[in-house]
Amino acid sequence: MIRLRAICAFTWRVFQFRPVNYESLTVQINKCTDIEQIFDLIERNKATLSEKQVGCAFNVLWRLGKENTSLLKTVKDVRHHPQFLTLHNLATNKIKLMNDKTLVNVLYITQQFAVEHHDPLIQALVTEAWERLERFDITVLSTFSTCLADQHLYFSPLMGKIAGVVNRNLETIQDLRPLSVLMVNISSLISKHFQEQLVNKTELLFDNLDSSEANVARRIIQFLQSIKYSHYPLLERCNKVFLSNADHLDLDSISRILDLYQLLQFHNFEFIAMARKRLTEMIPLFNHPASFVKLFVTLGPIAGPAEKKRLKSTILMMSEELTSQQALALLGAMESMESRNSHLIKKIVSVLHKHLDNYKPVELLKITQALIFLHFQSKELFVKLRELLLSYLKDSVVPTEISILVSALSLLPSPRLGEAGMSQIEAVLPQCSLSDLNGFATSVLRCIQYDHVYLSSSTGRQLKLLQKLDRYGHQRLQQIHNLDGLWLELKSLKGDWFDESLLEETIATLQHFKDEINYINVAGIASFISRTNYLSTLLLDRIASVVVQQIEKIHPFSVLAIILPFSILNYDPPQKDEFFGVCMQRLHPYLGILDPLMLVFLGFYLATLEYFPEDLLKTIFNIKFLARLDSQLENIGSMNGAQQQIYKMLAEVLGGINFVKASVLSPYYHTVDFECILDKRKRPLPYESHNITLGKLPRLYWESNNQTFESRLPPGTERIAFEFLDSKAFCTNIPHLKGKSAMKKRHLEILGYRVIQVPYFEWNSMTLSTKDARMDYLREHIFGEGKS
Repeated sequence: MIRLRAICAFTWRVFQFRPVNYESLTVQINKCTDIEQIFDLIERNKATLSEKQVGCAFNVLWRLGKENTSLLKTVKDVRHHPQFLTLHNLATNKIKLMNDKTLVNVLYITQQFAVEHHDPLIQALVTEAWERLERFDITVLSTFSTCLADQHLYFSPLMGKIAGVVNRNLETIQDLRPLSVLMVNISSLISKHFQEQLVNKTELLFDNLDSSEANVARRIIQFLQSIKYSHYPLLERCNKVFLSNADHLDLDSISRILDLYQLLQFHNFEFIAMARKRLTEMIPLFNHPASFVKLFVTLGPIAGPAEKKRLKSTILMMSEELTSQQALALLGAMESMESRNSHLIKKIVSVLHKHLDNYKPVELLKITQALIFLHFQSKELFVKLRELLLSYLKDSVVPTEISILVSALSLLPSPRLGEAGMSQIEAVLPQCSLSDLNGFATSVLRCIQYDHVYLSSSTGRQLKLLQKLDRYGHQRLQQIHNLDGLWLELKSLKGDWFDESLLEETIATLQHFKDEINYINVAGIASFISRTNYLSTLLLDRIASVVVQQIEKIHPFSVLAIILPFSILNYDPPQKDEFFGVCMQRLHPYLGILDPLMLVFLGFYLATLEYFPEDLLKTIFNIKFLARLDSQLENIGSMNGAQQQIYKMLAEVLGGINFVKASVLSPYYHTVDFECILDKRKRPLPYESHNITLGKLPRLYWESNNQTFESRLPPGTERIAFEFLDSKAFCTNIPHLKGKSAMKKRHLEILGYRVIQVPYFEWNSMTLSTKDARMDYLREHIFGEGKS
């Protein structure tokens, strides 16, 4: 009896205290402040750890990692700790016992600790999650989709199954946070209809989103970029969230948002101003190349002169520590900034040269483009670049990659494709899109132009290749059966080959599909017409008709793109007043929030068409607006070759450089290419001083009035404005003067100028093929006489 009581007492004590021990171990894990404490507990209790305690251990390890100032070091310490394998094996053995949240959480954290994707634990967790997928709640499902995205399984059947679950349950989902994660992860494989459903659902749920949820807003922008949809209502709402959280946005967030905005062609003055201010404040905070390079790349293109100087001086001190990718990023930023700081470029290029063998084809193209743009010269570097590009080209079979390599080769000094390069192009022609064909043709044309100058023997083969490209381009156009298919091919198409070989047929194809133009694609089609400079009254009339009928469905930010071709091509649609009226009515509520430059452009577009809406004029001619505009403006440029040639000839015709003024800023801020003044006997009058160096334009400045414009001229004098009109001043298909140049001539004549416009097709004609003929041309237009 005594023995039985002893056994019972022992049993009671064991079962009484077991829950306490179980709870205390979980509490102990949660209270750990470093990874050694956690792994010590795992080692001492590995025989009794439950699946919940294993999950708890993973959670605390990840929490400590994120709290540490060096996450990478913590990840490395955890991954290589002797007891991590113990935790790994425990998790593997307890997968079936884990609840859904613990299962997916362990998978997520294991991947954050850099465990290989083919590791047995990762594979077992993914397999178990796949089997449970249909029962996951929205939060667990979103985390699991992120795990798959981390493994680059965007196009996997499993991600497709997740997309199906989201599609079936979309009406019941009420939390935008996990939905935004899922939207980004499944964006690569969903239909256009499903994309639209997700956009509509996002708009419905956005009202319930807390204004502090900047990460959710960023993911929404990321989704829009993934599906290539500039949905302005959502972009505006997300932008307001970013602005309200400006003080909490770090460098990574601002950098990512700016990249996404650029890809979506969304410009917001307030966000740019906020980003510039926040990033400028960060300049003293970063002293490590990795972080400072990111700051340089993000801030550089939007920084003011003083900030750019600080950035360059700081990065110069770090230039010896740059990695290959950091050097590549910096070179791209220098190109964006149009900065030709030779000392810094040499430092960057020295790093690039050392690592040139490690860059991918698309990176070699970026390097080549930037070096050519920045006028960098290095025979040794270019020779090595050519060898690398040719070696890649020899083994490449993908049209897009071949196009990249060929483009880079054609940009190098002495561009040559060689027989192997041309053979590679010919081999992939049947697979090429219009964009690929355009890229090839542009590259071949560069090589032909070089070979023509140097009388190369390869010109004949290249001309035959160009003819093949023309043939395949026409075939590709004929294979397209609707406007959506055509627009996918045309979105980014431009260049000499397209304009000369395919533009006529492309416009004819667009005209054939004109009835398919609607509120969704009208802005894109209008932008394309603006790029081509091709005057098709049939298409422009259809665009105007669609806008008048469907204006309520068109976002106000699209109106500027729609008006642009009418302005550029100097064309009034039949229902001009109604068309411009509904456009301005749609824009009216947004006049106060449009970017200053966009508003000025809008006014300019309409002014070229002699349309002057009162509310727009009141908005622009306002002191506060002009102050905002002033902070955006830089007006620095240079003369092109033809303009410099005319400048020198005008100086000769008029009797000296002091008789002609270049890049004159007229009242109301038109920049006149050249100006001269004749007295009443048609004799040139000298200028007292020249405020411009040849090739440079003056900075724009605001004046209170222009009363002194005429007061300094003697009676009977004549002020002449000379304008050189290049091909961009005319429509592509006919020599019809575009709106900008026509309006400028009207304005200058109102100001009292006699305007002489020199069309490029006259200046470059056979009639004016000699210097003497050109001098006579100038004399006749200035003085009304020929040879003197």
